[in-house]
Amino acid sequence: MDRIPPGRVLAYGDIAEMVGRGGPRQVGRVMSLFGGGVPWWRVIRADGRPPACNEVEAHEHYRAEGTPLRPDGRRVDMTRARWNGHS
Repeated sequence: MDRIPPGRVLAYGDIAEMVGRGGPRQVGRVMSLFGGGVPWWRVIRADGRPPACNEVEAHEHYRAEGTPLRPDGRRVDMTRARWNGHS
C-alpha cells in the first residue's frame, strides 16, 4: 500500500489479487489492525468510495494529491485513478 503513488488508488480486491490470497474483507481487516502507518486513503472500495469512517479526511488527501474524482465529487474515478502497479 505504501507503494501506491499519490493521486492513485487501488481497491481492496485489487490488493488481495496482487497478494494472491484472501479477499477484499481480509485486506480491510489487516488494514484496520495494522494500516495506520501507510497511506490508507489510497485503498478504497471498488465503486470508488473511501472508507466510511474516514471519508472527510480521505477527501482532503484526494484534493491535496489531485486524485481524479467522479462528477459527484464523492467518489474516486476508478477508471482514471486506479494504479496499474508499475508506474
